[in-house]
Amino acid sequence: MKNMTFAMIKPDAVRNRNTGKIYDRILTSGFSIVSAKLLRMTKSQAEGFYDVHSERPFFGELTEFMSSGPCMVLALKKENAVEEWRKTIGATNPDEAETGSIRKDFATSIGENAVHGSDSDENAKKEIGFFFSESELIANK
Repeated sequence: MKNMTFAMIKPDAVRNRNTGKIYDRILTSGFSIVSAKLLRMTKSQAEGFYDVHSERPFFGELTEFMSSGPCMVLALKKENAVEEWRKTIGATNPDEAETGSIRKDFATSIGENAVHGSDSDENAKKEIGFFFSESELIANK
């Protein structure tokens, strides 16, 4: 799984019509899109996906936001995919993100920061498995 990561274009970026621009960044950064879906998470799905944060004070706000509109979930492939995607998206706080990063260019706040990216190979595998079946991962064929 070292060469795959999970990415999500969050509801704010979809609502702001930035999906295509972010797709372009994905491709020009050398990632292959292994699978992708446009979906709207239920509150329950958002709670399941972000369960690791369930004890944090922002959990309710996060899951409410993530179930507020459509998002695009993606499985991406590239050498050192997790690390490379984290560099591509930039810091969680868009004010601290590198110039040219996705969050610097498309995020509006820490809470509505345009994209999600796995923070480890282990979490990438788990997060990809949350949204995609093995048969949906076309690069594995």
